[in-house]
Amino acid sequence: MCESCDGVDLTGPRARGGGLSRRALLAGAGLGLGLGVLGLGLPAAHAATARNGAWCNPALGYFPNGGHFGAPRGGASHAGQDVTNSTGTAVYAAAAGTVIRREWGGGLAGRTGNGIVISHGGNQYTYYGHLNAYRVSLNQKVSAGQRIGDMGATGNVTGPHLHFETHTGGLGSVVNPVTFMSARGVDLGGGWPSIDPGASGQRVRVIQHLLNQRGHGLVVDGSFGSVTTSAVKSFQSASGLVSDGLVGPKTWPKLVYSLQQGATGHHVRGLQTALNKRSAGLVVDGEFGSVTTSAVRSFQSVNRLVVDGVAGAITWRALVG
Repeated sequence: MCESCDGVDLTGPRARGGGLSRRALLAGAGLGLGLGVLGLGLPAAHAATARNGAWCNPALGYFPNGGHFGAPRGGASHAGQDVTNSTGTAVYAAAAGTVIRREWGGGLAGRTGNGIVISHGGNQYTYYGHLNAYRVSLNQKVSAGQRIGDMGATGNVTGPHLHFETHTGGLGSVVNPVTFMSARGVDLGGGWPSIDPGASGQRVRVIQHLLNQRGHGLVVDGSFGSVTTSAVKSFQSASGLVSDGLVGPKTWPKLVYSLQQGATGHHVRGLQTALNKRSAGLVVDGEFGSVTTSAVRSFQSVNRLVVDGVAGAITWRALVG
């Protein structure tokens, strides 16, 4: 757990890398329950539009006691959410953007350890702290889900973990990462994501490949348009689910397949696409051969899963999360 955020004042004026006012903190933490998109003051009815596939889970692990946003740190407050796992666990970019800082504490006041700040545009930033190793360079453009570093225990900490922050409205305007990411369909606790119709990207391609394994004949273009939405609804109806077109925690477990070496088909293409989102660099050929097996085992290893080369529900959940 972090001990490095004692200097982050969430009750005082906004400062470089510091906090914001108590009023803004309460809004950012989602305590008013009326905010759908954090920091923007939009009603909850608009929250679904943010589940567009652009954001993903930065690391697998568990939430340690006292590592939550706003937890007391002496006379200040914890500015992020801690995700605990062992040193060397993979850390991924939560969304596409540009690495604007790669230095001790990310150049932010009150932080220690190796840190990265990514700018996602629109005055949105993410911070990744206490890294054991960097895997990207300063000013590098990164994609959502790309591996950017390794979890570690650099700086003032009690053990290895990722200190993850979300900033919206400008660098230094921290908001609760759990609620910020949840509004974007991401469960920082490691659960299945939620992808709405209208989304785009690699996970939409995964969905399309998986539906094609069931005979839907979709064009795999990464666009969650009306045709893909109709296919999802048809699948949901046939699976006894609510036919709402949302691919979330109830739909994903029924949509994925348990796969291992020797399998072939559209579902393997979906698996290879999901692995590529996590930096595997595979040829998407639908053949679960030795190269894909190695990629599955490598992903399982760096995320501290059981390393068996079998893509079951737990591995799928980690891949698409």
